[in-house]
Amino acid sequence: MSDSAASSPRLLTERQRKLAGFAIGFVSLAVILWLLGITFGLLAQFIGHFSGVLWPITAAGIAALVMRPAVALLEERLRMSRIASVVVLYTLVGLAFGGFLLLIIPAIVRQLLDFIAFVPIGWERARVVVEANYPAWVEVAQRYSENETIKSAFHSLTGELRDLLSGAIPSLKAAGAGAMGVFGFVASLAIVPIYLFFFLLSHRDPTKGLGRQLTFLGEEVREDIVFLVKNFIDIVVSFFRGQLLIGLIMGLLLTLGFWAIGLKFALILGLTLGILNIIPYLGTIVGLSLTLPLAFFQTEGGWVLVALTLAVFILVQNIEGWFLTPRIMGQRTGLHPVIIIFAVFFWGTAFDGILGMILAIPLTAFFVTAWRLARQKYLSV
Repeated sequence: MSDSAASSPRLLTERQRKLAGFAIGFVSLAVILWLLGITFGLLAQFIGHFSGVLWPITAAGIAALVMRPAVALLEERLRMSRIASVVVLYTLVGLAFGGFLLLIIPAIVRQLLDFIAFVPIGWERARVVVEANYPAWVEVAQRYSENETIKSAFHSLTGELRDLLSGAIPSLKAAGAGAMGVFGFVASLAIVPIYLFFFLLSHRDPTKGLGRQLTFLGEEVREDIVFLVKNFIDIVVSFFRGQLLIGLIMGLLLTLGFWAIGLKFALILGLTLGILNIIPYLGTIVGLSLTLPLAFFQTEGGWVLVALTLAVFILVQNIEGWFLTPRIMGQRTGLHPVIIIFAVFFWGTAFDGILGMILAIPLTAFFVTAWRLARQKYLSV
């Protein structure tokens, strides 16, 4: 019987079995991706809906991870209790921040008011310069503005924008909700130091005991999850600690560079762009779009000042790329610049706001690490 069974023809040929296996694998992969997409979508909706609750505790948690070494240093060197170390750290940071504000706020407010006053003057100067030096552009714009099709499309677009704005004008109830929204933002901002205080008081390792909560998984899988969580925390700490320092140094360098070449509003522009550089490349993109037109259209401006402004950006970016980032952060994330730019926009869209853009690099680095681990240990690729 065994001989006859062995000699009987199989239901599928070898090629058909491979094709069927490929089809089953493809369908399984599609189902897994579909489930992951649904899970990710629900998570993004949850984060977007509760962002007002989540962002203060997230900011406080990240700040606590960054500041813990300072608290530990005060405990060890000065032989202080944990709560005394936190209070001393709060006092030092508060005094430094308050002194900085007292020194810098008057100049920032003055430059901000001057910038607001300069906007209509700069716009008028831009119009005069364009009409005087580029009449062909003005002629083309006037010719196409008289085209009936373009006029119709422009009026249609204007009408849609008007309808959109009219729909966005709040009723009294919505205005009250907007006021509550502003109040909620201020309250959330005020509660961050409270969250941070209690987080800093804790000695507990965030990953301690995590493995004991995952007893339903195999030992090797539990170890991998704990490793990934620790790796993610390390990435978050090193990224934000380094990026804050890099942003501060870049802001100072940009301020000095703009002041040296005679660009208006150097202080407010330099510090703002330095803060925006916490999100990779955002400060550079916004900075170029603001400073280059300003350099051309300000009273003493022109192509020479535009070239000098561009040179300042190139110099500061090279200092950041070749010196600051390697010395301060090293190659911690290991991400290509194109991936970084894509990640910033992807996570910003996914989480519907600035929180996703700020967390883009740590999240992307975490998933890259998780993929490499899964490929090495579980996929055998």
